[in-house]
Amino acid sequence: MLIQKSKECFLAKRAKATIEGGPFDWAHAEALAFATLLDSGFPVRLSGQDVRRGTFSHRHCVLYDSSTRERYVPLQNLGASQASFCAYNSLLSEAGVLGFDYGYNIMVPKMLICWEAQFGDFVNGAQVIIDQFISSAESKWGKPSNLVMLLPHGYEGQGPEHSSARLERFLQLCAGGNLQVCNLTKPAQYFHVLRRQILRELRKPLILMSPKSLLRHPECFSVEEDFTEETHFREILDDDQLVDVPERVTRIIFCSGKVYYDLLKYRNENEIKNTAIIRIEQLYPFHWKMLNEIIERYPRANKKWVWCQEEPLNMGAWSYISPRLNEAGRGNVRYAGRERSASTATGSKAIHSAEQKRLVRQAFSV
Repeated sequence: MLIQKSKECFLAKRAKATIEGGPFDWAHAEALAFATLLDSGFPVRLSGQDVRRGTFSHRHCVLYDSSTRERYVPLQNLGASQASFCAYNSLLSEAGVLGFDYGYNIMVPKMLICWEAQFGDFVNGAQVIIDQFISSAESKWGKPSNLVMLLPHGYEGQGPEHSSARLERFLQLCAGGNLQVCNLTKPAQYFHVLRRQILRELRKPLILMSPKSLLRHPECFSVEEDFTEETHFREILDDDQLVDVPERVTRIIFCSGKVYYDLLKYRNENEIKNTAIIRIEQLYPFHWKMLNEIIERYPRANKKWVWCQEEPLNMGAWSYISPRLNEAGRGNVRYAGRERSASTATGSKAIHSAEQKRLVRQAFSV
């Protein structure tokens, strides 16, 4: 019964997208990444609180018959020669579960192993595993890892314990190419970065600031060509809406993650034609060559560069990114975001909304 009802909603939507070449949302892109790896002989393991359904009811990788409780796992039924897929709803003990998955990854490097925090803030409970092992084990003991950490991150007005995955902490741990830290804006980017994690020989942990509202955002989708014609992950995304008129641009806003769609909405509503929005999809390692190739397209914008983030000034990527953008632009990069704060976010929805509107306006005027 439940499977039949599911077919009427998200399964039907996925089937239609597959037939028509899109649109593919975030969870669909993830399922495609898992399926293509499984079909190529690479096993996949997923663990965390409520990962089978997905904290935000987006994944549904395990289906249940509501009468018999019989389970059906589509990714276990791709074909006779496929690799194994397993998804475990683990206990609310982040250090224990992440430590187990890290050890599992060391022993089975050709398996894509993803640990997902229910909210990115919950990674606080696993900090000792991150500091002692994930970020430094290769440097200390020559033990490389390609574990994936999915940390839901984004300012949605849900309060200080459900907003920030502490991006700044991971960026402070980055040195010598030890980690990959990404904050993505397109489902196809997620598809490619998951596949890259297994298909290339280089083994590095992948820290993903996973989305929440973008899981269902009407503008956050990919089409078939993004998966087939664009065959690899892109560390920085140029402004595809201004590709034919770069000479108009006198301001560049750099950002990462969800805030891109707030900036895009503001630009469209106010018919702003002179501002490009560049997305830094991979914060570390920083892709200098790609950045330089993109900014060369906008010679008139060399004096107005802005970094926009949702996090407070003393958090997020600002402390990490500002010296890099200053070096690339040979000037002072301006800041648009929340003021310094002891808390990651306000507990008031009204204050949150006011802050969000202000930082978006600031990005176009500072």
